[in-house]
Amino acid sequence: MILVVLENQRGKIHSFSKEAITAGQKFAKQFNTTLNILCLGENADSLKEEASAFSCDSIIIAKHNLIDTYTSDGFAKSLSDIIFDKKPKFTIMGHTYMARDFLPRVSVKQDIPFIGDLTSVDFKGEKIIFSKQVFNAKFLTNIEMDSSVESAILSFQSAAFSSGNIEIGSPKEIEIFDLVLKDSDVRITSEEAFKETSSDVDLSSANFIVTVGRGIENEENIPMMERFVNTVGAELGSSRPVVDMGILPKSRLVGSSGHTVSPDLYLAVGLSGAIQHVVAMKGSKKIMGINTDRDAPIFEIADYAVIGDLFEIIPEITKKMSNS
Repeated sequence: MILVVLENQRGKIHSFSKEAITAGQKFAKQFNTTLNILCLGENADSLKEEASAFSCDSIIIAKHNLIDTYTSDGFAKSLSDIIFDKKPKFTIMGHTYMARDFLPRVSVKQDIPFIGDLTSVDFKGEKIIFSKQVFNAKFLTNIEMDSSVESAILSFQSAAFSSGNIEIGSPKEIEIFDLVLKDSDVRITSEEAFKETSSDVDLSSANFIVTVGRGIENEENIPMMERFVNTVGAELGSSRPVVDMGILPKSRLVGSSGHTVSPDLYLAVGLSGAIQHVVAMKGSKKIMGINTDRDAPIFEIADYAVIGDLFEIIPEITKKMSNS
Protein backbone atom coordinates (compact mmCIF):
# COMPACT_ATOMS: atom_id res chain seq x y z
CA MET A 1 0.00 0.00 0.00
CA ILE A 2 0.90 3.67 -0.41
CA LEU A 3 0.22 6.01 2.51
CA VAL A 4 -0.15 9.76 1.95
CA VAL A 5 -0.08 11.86 5.13
CA LEU A 6 -2.08 15.10 4.97
CA GLU A 7 -1.00 18.26 6.72
CA ASN A 8 -3.55 20.59 8.25
CA GLN A 9 -3.38 24.26 7.26
CA ARG A 10 -6.02 26.29 9.09
CA GLY A 11 -8.61 23.54 8.69
CA LYS A 12 -7.81 22.85 5.04
CA ILE A 13 -5.49 20.41 3.29
CA HIS A 14 -2.08 22.03 2.83
CA SER A 15 -1.35 22.74 -0.84
CA PHE A 16 1.79 20.56 -0.65
CA SER A 17 -0.35 17.68 0.64
CA LYS A 18 -2.59 17.91 -2.40
CA GLU A 19 0.50 17.50 -4.56
CA ALA A 20 1.47 14.53 -2.37
CA ILE A 21 -1.91 12.94 -3.17
CA THR A 22 -1.08 13.23 -6.87
CA ALA A 23 2.24 11.53 -6.13
CA GLY A 24 0.49 8.82 -4.12
CA GLN A 25 -1.93 8.08 -6.96
CA LYS A 26 0.99 7.73 -9.36
CA PHE A 27 2.90 5.40 -7.00
CA ALA A 28 -0.21 3.27 -6.37
CA LYS A 29 -0.65 2.75 -10.11
CA GLN A 30 3.03 2.05 -10.65
CA PHE A 31 3.11 -0.67 -7.99
CA ASN A 32 -0.45 -1.89 -8.57
CA THR A 33 -1.34 -1.39 -4.93
CA THR A 34 -3.80 0.52 -2.76
CA LEU A 35 -3.69 4.21 -1.88
CA ASN A 36 -4.57 5.25 1.65
CA ILE A 37 -4.85 8.86 2.78
CA LEU A 38 -4.13 9.63 6.45
CA CYS A 39 -5.86 12.49 8.27
CA LEU A 40 -3.81 12.89 11.44
CA GLY A 41 -4.41 15.00 14.52
CA GLU A 42 -5.86 18.49 14.48
CA ASN A 43 -8.85 19.01 12.16
CA ALA A 44 -8.68 15.39 10.96
CA ASP A 45 -12.43 15.37 10.33
CA SER A 46 -12.25 18.53 8.19
CA LEU A 47 -9.37 17.06 6.20
CA LYS A 48 -11.39 13.88 5.69
CA GLU A 49 -14.30 15.82 4.23
CA GLU A 50 -12.04 17.59 1.73
CA ALA A 51 -10.04 14.44 0.88
CA SER A 52 -13.26 12.52 0.18
CA ALA A 53 -13.38 14.20 -3.23
CA PHE A 54 -10.21 12.40 -4.35
CA SER A 55 -9.77 8.90 -5.73
CA CYS A 56 -8.27 6.53 -3.14
CA ASP A 57 -8.93 3.16 -1.55
CA SER A 58 -9.41 4.43 1.98
CA ILE A 59 -9.15 7.44 4.25
CA ILE A 60 -7.68 6.76 7.66
CA ILE A 61 -8.64 9.06 10.53
CA ALA A 62 -6.29 9.11 13.50
CA LYS A 63 -7.16 11.47 16.36
CA HIS A 64 -6.09 11.81 19.98
CA ASN A 65 -6.33 14.68 22.44
CA LEU A 66 -2.53 14.62 22.88
CA ILE A 67 -2.01 15.52 19.22
CA ASP A 68 -4.81 18.08 18.88
CA THR A 69 -1.89 20.51 18.64
CA TYR A 70 1.13 19.51 16.57
CA THR A 71 4.26 18.32 18.34
CA SER A 72 7.10 16.46 16.67
CA ASP A 73 7.21 13.69 19.28
CA GLY A 74 3.42 13.21 19.33
CA PHE A 75 3.12 13.05 15.56
CA ALA A 76 6.24 10.87 15.25
CA LYS A 77 4.86 8.33 17.72
CA SER A 78 1.45 8.33 16.04
CA LEU A 79 2.70 7.94 12.47
CA SER A 80 5.27 5.37 13.56
CA ASP A 81 2.52 3.22 15.09
CA ILE A 82 0.40 3.53 11.94
CA ILE A 83 3.33 2.55 9.69
CA PHE A 84 4.10 -0.41 11.96
CA ASP A 85 0.49 -1.57 11.70
CA LYS A 86 -0.18 -0.86 8.00
CA LYS A 87 3.30 -1.55 6.61
CA PRO A 88 3.07 0.76 3.58
CA LYS A 89 5.70 0.45 0.87
CA PHE A 90 5.93 4.24 0.69
CA THR A 91 4.78 6.93 3.10
CA ILE A 92 4.53 10.25 1.28
CA MET A 93 4.25 13.88 2.41
CA GLY A 94 4.86 17.31 0.95
CA HIS A 95 8.23 18.72 2.04
CA THR A 96 6.95 21.30 4.51
CA TYR A 97 8.53 22.59 7.72
CA MET A 98 6.40 20.12 9.66
CA ALA A 99 7.47 17.17 7.51
CA ARG A 100 11.16 17.94 7.88
CA ASP A 101 10.61 18.36 11.63
CA PHE A 102 9.04 15.03 12.54
CA LEU A 103 9.61 12.56 9.67
CA PRO A 104 13.28 11.94 10.62
CA ARG A 105 12.01 10.77 14.03
CA VAL A 106 9.63 8.34 12.34
CA SER A 107 12.49 7.08 10.18
CA VAL A 108 14.56 6.31 13.28
CA LYS A 109 11.67 4.72 15.18
CA GLN A 110 10.81 2.37 12.30
CA ASP A 111 14.38 1.95 11.04
CA ILE A 112 13.36 2.79 7.48
CA PRO A 113 14.96 5.37 5.17
CA PHE A 114 13.66 8.92 4.86
CA ILE A 115 14.40 10.44 1.44
CA GLY A 116 13.39 14.07 1.67
CA ASP A 117 13.16 17.28 -0.36
CA LEU A 118 12.74 15.40 -3.64
CA THR A 119 12.08 17.18 -6.93
CA SER A 120 11.04 14.20 -9.06
CA VAL A 121 10.87 10.41 -9.39
CA ASP A 122 11.53 8.23 -12.40
CA PHE A 123 10.53 4.59 -12.74
CA LYS A 124 12.88 2.64 -15.01
CA GLY A 125 11.78 -0.96 -15.03
CA GLU A 126 12.20 -2.17 -11.48
CA LYS A 127 14.49 0.74 -10.64
CA ILE A 128 13.25 3.80 -8.73
CA ILE A 129 15.36 6.92 -9.24
CA PHE A 130 14.71 10.02 -7.16
CA SER A 131 16.13 13.47 -7.90
CA LYS A 132 16.91 16.24 -5.44
CA GLN A 133 18.86 19.49 -5.36
CA VAL A 134 22.10 19.78 -3.39
CA PHE A 135 24.66 22.50 -2.60
CA ASN A 136 22.04 25.25 -2.28
CA ALA A 137 20.27 24.08 -5.47
CA LYS A 138 23.39 24.52 -7.59
CA PHE A 139 23.47 20.81 -8.47
CA LEU A 140 20.95 18.04 -9.07
CA THR A 141 21.68 14.54 -7.83
CA ASN A 142 19.98 11.21 -8.44
CA ILE A 143 19.28 8.60 -5.77
CA GLU A 144 18.61 5.03 -6.84
CA MET A 145 16.68 3.09 -4.25
CA ASP A 146 18.03 -0.36 -3.48
CA SER A 147 15.58 -3.11 -4.44
CA SER A 148 16.00 -4.69 -1.01
CA VAL A 149 14.34 -1.71 0.70
CA GLU A 150 10.82 -2.80 1.63
CA SER A 151 9.58 0.52 2.98
CA ALA A 152 10.59 4.18 2.79
CA ILE A 153 9.37 7.65 3.75
CA LEU A 154 9.39 10.29 1.00
CA SER A 155 8.78 14.04 0.95
CA PHE A 156 8.46 16.00 -2.27
CA GLN A 157 9.18 19.65 -2.95
CA SER A 158 6.39 21.90 -4.08
CA ALA A 159 5.67 21.52 -7.81
CA ALA A 160 7.32 18.10 -8.04
CA PHE A 161 3.73 17.00 -8.72
CA SER A 162 0.76 19.15 -9.66
CA SER A 163 -2.37 19.23 -7.53
CA GLY A 164 -4.21 19.96 -10.77
CA ASN A 165 -3.58 16.34 -11.77
CA ILE A 166 -5.35 14.79 -8.77
CA GLU A 167 -7.81 12.12 -9.88
CA ILE A 168 -11.26 12.97 -8.61
CA GLY A 169 -13.29 10.20 -7.04
CA SER A 170 -14.20 8.96 -3.59
CA PRO A 171 -12.72 6.63 -0.98
CA LYS A 172 -13.91 3.04 -0.93
CA GLU A 173 -13.92 3.07 2.86
CA ILE A 174 -13.32 5.26 5.91
CA GLU A 175 -11.23 3.76 8.68
CA ILE A 176 -10.72 4.94 12.25
CA PHE A 177 -7.28 4.15 13.65
CA ASP A 178 -7.19 4.02 17.45
CA LEU A 179 -4.03 5.77 18.59
CA VAL A 180 -2.53 4.77 21.92
CA LEU A 181 -0.63 7.69 23.43
CA LYS A 182 0.51 8.43 26.98
CA ASP A 183 1.47 11.76 28.48
CA SER A 184 5.09 10.58 28.52
CA ASP A 185 4.98 10.18 24.72
CA VAL A 186 4.46 13.91 24.24
CA ARG A 187 7.12 15.87 26.07
CA ILE A 188 7.36 18.84 23.69
CA THR A 189 5.05 21.83 23.92
CA SER A 190 4.47 23.72 20.68
CA GLU A 191 4.24 27.48 20.69
CA GLU A 192 2.01 29.47 18.36
CA ALA A 193 3.16 29.33 14.74
CA PHE A 194 5.76 32.05 14.11
CA LYS A 195 4.97 35.04 11.92
CA GLU A 196 7.06 38.14 11.33
CA THR A 197 3.95 40.33 11.66
CA SER A 198 0.26 39.72 11.94
CA SER A 199 -0.11 40.63 8.25
CA ASP A 200 2.44 38.13 6.93
CA VAL A 201 1.23 35.03 5.14
CA ASP A 202 2.57 31.69 4.08
CA LEU A 203 3.66 32.41 0.50
CA SER A 204 3.53 28.69 -0.28
CA SER A 205 -0.29 28.86 -0.15
CA ALA A 206 -0.73 32.10 -2.13
CA ASN A 207 -2.45 31.98 -5.53
CA PHE A 208 -0.88 35.17 -6.91
CA ILE A 209 2.63 36.30 -5.98
CA VAL A 210 4.49 39.42 -7.08
CA THR A 211 8.20 39.13 -6.35
CA VAL A 212 10.64 42.03 -6.60
CA GLY A 213 14.29 41.77 -7.57
CA ARG A 214 17.23 44.13 -7.29
CA GLY A 215 15.54 46.33 -9.93
CA ILE A 216 13.43 47.78 -7.10
CA GLU A 217 16.66 49.62 -6.14
CA ASN A 218 15.84 50.71 -2.57
CA GLU A 219 13.38 50.56 0.31
CA GLU A 220 11.72 53.85 -0.69
CA ASN A 221 10.14 52.06 -3.68
CA ILE A 222 8.47 49.30 -1.64
CA PRO A 223 5.29 51.35 -0.88
CA MET A 224 4.72 51.54 -4.66
CA MET A 225 4.84 47.71 -4.82
CA GLU A 226 2.62 47.37 -1.75
CA ARG A 227 -0.03 49.56 -3.37
CA PHE A 228 0.24 47.41 -6.49
CA VAL A 229 -0.16 44.03 -4.74
CA ASN A 230 -3.03 45.35 -2.64
CA THR A 231 -4.76 46.57 -5.79
CA VAL A 232 -4.36 43.34 -7.76
CA GLY A 233 -4.95 41.01 -4.79
CA ALA A 234 -1.48 39.45 -4.68
CA GLU A 235 1.13 38.70 -2.03
CA LEU A 236 4.54 40.35 -2.09
CA GLY A 237 7.64 38.18 -2.41
CA SER A 238 11.33 38.98 -2.44
CA SER A 239 14.47 37.76 -4.18
CA ARG A 240 17.68 37.08 -2.25
CA PRO A 241 19.44 40.39 -3.15
CA VAL A 242 16.45 42.38 -1.88
CA VAL A 243 16.56 40.51 1.44
CA ASP A 244 20.34 40.88 1.68
CA MET A 245 19.99 44.65 1.19
CA GLY A 246 17.51 44.76 4.07
CA ILE A 247 14.69 46.03 1.86
CA LEU A 248 12.29 43.16 2.69
CA PRO A 249 12.37 40.55 5.51
CA LYS A 250 13.46 36.96 4.94
CA SER A 251 9.89 35.83 5.60
CA ARG A 252 9.15 37.14 2.08
CA LEU A 253 12.03 35.31 0.39
CA VAL A 254 11.27 33.07 -2.58
CA GLY A 255 14.26 30.90 -3.38
CA SER A 256 16.24 27.80 -2.49
CA SER A 257 16.88 29.22 1.01
CA GLY A 258 13.34 30.56 1.41
CA HIS A 259 9.84 29.69 0.24
CA THR A 260 9.15 27.23 -2.57
CA VAL A 261 5.96 28.33 -4.30
CA SER A 262 3.62 27.25 -7.10
CA PRO A 263 0.88 29.89 -7.40
CA ASP A 264 -1.58 30.22 -10.25
CA LEU A 265 0.25 33.38 -11.35
CA TYR A 266 3.79 34.47 -10.54
CA LEU A 267 4.91 37.98 -11.52
CA ALA A 268 8.68 38.64 -11.35
CA VAL A 269 9.35 42.38 -11.25
CA GLY A 270 12.87 43.68 -11.86
CA LEU A 271 14.18 40.20 -11.24
CA SER A 272 16.83 38.57 -13.42
CA GLY A 273 16.06 34.93 -12.60
CA ALA A 274 19.09 33.33 -10.94
CA ILE A 275 18.91 29.53 -10.69
CA GLN A 276 18.53 29.67 -6.88
CA HIS A 277 15.35 31.67 -7.41
CA VAL A 278 14.00 29.80 -10.41
CA VAL A 279 14.11 26.39 -8.69
CA ALA A 280 11.71 27.69 -6.06
CA MET A 281 9.05 29.11 -8.39
CA LYS A 282 9.33 27.18 -11.67
CA GLY A 283 6.25 25.14 -10.73
CA SER A 284 3.99 28.22 -10.99
CA LYS A 285 1.12 27.64 -13.40
CA LYS A 286 1.75 30.93 -15.23
CA ILE A 287 4.87 33.10 -15.04
CA MET A 288 5.20 36.73 -16.15
CA GLY A 289 8.33 38.86 -16.04
CA ILE A 290 8.85 42.62 -16.14
CA ASN A 291 12.42 43.64 -16.91
CA THR A 292 14.30 46.19 -18.99
CA ASP A 293 16.75 43.47 -20.07
CA ARG A 294 15.18 41.39 -22.83
CA ASP A 295 17.91 38.77 -22.28
CA ALA A 296 17.13 38.30 -18.56
CA PRO A 297 17.14 34.56 -17.66
CA ILE A 298 13.62 34.86 -16.18
CA PHE A 299 12.25 35.21 -19.71
CA GLU A 300 13.50 31.73 -20.57
CA ILE A 301 10.78 30.22 -18.38
CA ALA A 302 8.21 33.03 -18.49
CA ASP A 303 4.88 32.55 -20.27
CA TYR A 304 4.61 36.32 -20.74
CA ALA A 305 7.41 38.89 -21.06
CA VAL A 306 7.08 42.62 -20.55
CA ILE A 307 10.17 44.55 -21.65
CA GLY A 308 10.09 47.87 -19.86
CA ASP A 309 10.75 50.01 -16.80
CA LEU A 310 8.94 48.75 -13.71
CA PHE A 311 8.74 52.32 -12.37
CA GLU A 312 6.58 53.23 -15.34
CA ILE A 313 4.62 50.00 -15.70
CA ILE A 314 3.68 49.23 -12.06
CA PRO A 315 2.21 52.68 -11.19
CA GLU A 316 0.28 52.74 -14.48
CA ILE A 317 -1.28 49.31 -13.85
CA THR A 318 -2.10 50.32 -10.26
CA LYS A 319 -3.78 53.50 -11.48
CA LYS A 320 -5.86 51.72 -14.14
CA MET A 321 -6.87 48.90 -11.80
CA SER A 322 -7.84 51.39 -9.09
CA ASN A 323 -9.97 53.40 -11.50
CA SER A 324 -11.74 50.29 -12.76
